[in-house]
Amino acid sequence: MRYVVWSRLRSPIGLTVVALVALLLVAALIGRADAPSDTAAAPPPANGVLDPNHGADADPATATADHVPYTVETMPPIAPNPELPLGGKLIFGHHRFLVAYYGTAQTGSMGVLGRTDPETMQRRLMRAAAPFREPGEQIQPVYELIVTVADGSPGPDHDYSHDIPARYVRQYLRAAHRHHALLLLDLQTGRAPFPDVAKRWAWALEDPSVGLALDPEWRMGRHQVPAQVVGSVRAREVNQTSLWLSRLVEREGLPQKLFVLHQFRLSMLPDIGRIVHRPGLAMVQHTDGFGTRGEKLATYHAVARPQQFRQGFKLFYDWDIKRFTPAQVRRIAPRVNFVSYQ
Repeated sequence: MRYVVWSRLRSPIGLTVVALVALLLVAALIGRADAPSDTAAAPPPANGVLDPNHGADADPATATADHVPYTVETMPPIAPNPELPLGGKLIFGHHRFLVAYYGTAQTGSMGVLGRTDPETMQRRLMRAAAPFREPGEQIQPVYELIVTVADGSPGPDHDYSHDIPARYVRQYLRAAHRHHALLLLDLQTGRAPFPDVAKRWAWALEDPSVGLALDPEWRMGRHQVPAQVVGSVRAREVNQTSLWLSRLVEREGLPQKLFVLHQFRLSMLPDIGRIVHRPGLAMVQHTDGFGTRGEKLATYHAVARPQQFRQGFKLFYDWDIKRFTPAQVRRIAPRVNFVSYQ
């Protein structure tokens, strides 16, 4: 029997089979020597994150018998924390004094802002603002743009107001970026609630340079019409608006936003003491009365609440009689932090 087997092995076919078996054994031994043992640690990926398929639960469709691959994940770049146009996170930080031009786009009938193109307006604003600067201060230019305008007719939404085209807002926002200015969106909402209208401008308010102003003069009751009566707003509606804006600041990681309340009569904010402060907002009470210096000071002292807000003061090119000079404004008490020209 052994002779028969040996004779068969010595045949050409038998020798070929023996050679193939030997080659397979050698290949297996080499593969085992090169493969990592079950207990060997795999080389860590560059960022320390293993492929989710690594290990016993690996997907057989993607893993090979000898090696389970890992992936090196690239983390997205971390965006720098946005800052205000002149740097920092606080509106009145770095000893800033704010000076604004007020109005709406494409017309001078509502204020000086829209009487010229944005570039010309910027040059005129800086000339007007320069005398307000005291030693150690920065002048922060502000464009207060009325983006929702009160109307004397109901309009398609029956709210007695309309929004200006978004392209004008973008035009002033681009100018603000070029000149390190703040853009302040002013709302005259007619019968529409301030929070509802503010949310329509969320796309602009997400920009670090953009703040919000509410004008109760143009916030009408259910049966009131703009320009026929002086409007008003309750603290509850102001607080709803400021809460939404504060949450926007937190969600988007934005620097502090300018939040302005216009007033020239006590009746415009009848329960002003209930307005609460919100994190992320620099809250300003802005006195808008016009007339003689004495009349304007009387209005200012009647409404100003310096213990609750920073103070703003408006100067009218056309309606003030013997308009206050910058030096006179800086001597007003309680202290003014924000001046706007209309």
